[in-house]
Amino acid sequence: MAVAGLEAYFQVVAVPHSFVLVLAMIVLLFLPAIVAMMLCADELVGRTARAIHRRREVHRQRRALSRLDRAMGAVDAIAELPAVAAEDRPSIQQIAADLNRLGRQRLGVATRSRVWQTAVSRAYDEQLRLASQCLGIDEHLESLTGMDLEIERLRVEGELLAAGLKLPTADAERHEPR
Repeated sequence: MAVAGLEAYFQVVAVPHSFVLVLAMIVLLFLPAIVAMMLCADELVGRTARAIHRRREVHRQRRALSRLDRAMGAVDAIAELPAVAAEDRPSIQQIAADLNRLGRQRLGVATRSRVWQTAVSRAYDEQLRLASQCLGIDEHLESLTGMDLEIERLRVEGELLAAGLKLPTADAERHEPR
């Protein structure tokens, strides 16, 4: 009888002990992930908050642009930009020479001051605008800044190259004999 009671006791106690043992093994298995989540929780919360803020900002800007479009209605006339008269404009050969000179200076600006770099870039953009006017290429260099200006500059340079105008590039500078 004592043996039967002992077996019943072990069956009753063995099941919860087995459950606790399995639970302890699972906790040990996932402990590194739990610790990492606790240590990185502030970063995860910050990333999530920034993503939500960016999404709200984009949505707000889209709503503002939509309101502006509705307020302006259909625009029939496009504002004319003042064009340089053909007789006041230098020849395409002179513009190409200026573009090559300014392009080489623009590629070697690492040792120059920020003011000098800005002046050369503005002069280069002005020559790109003149060349675009001569060849009938649309450009928007004057209205852009930052990365948008860099992208537009590359697009206009590509259009000018396709039109037959030779422009200096960083790759051509490295391969030219001195």
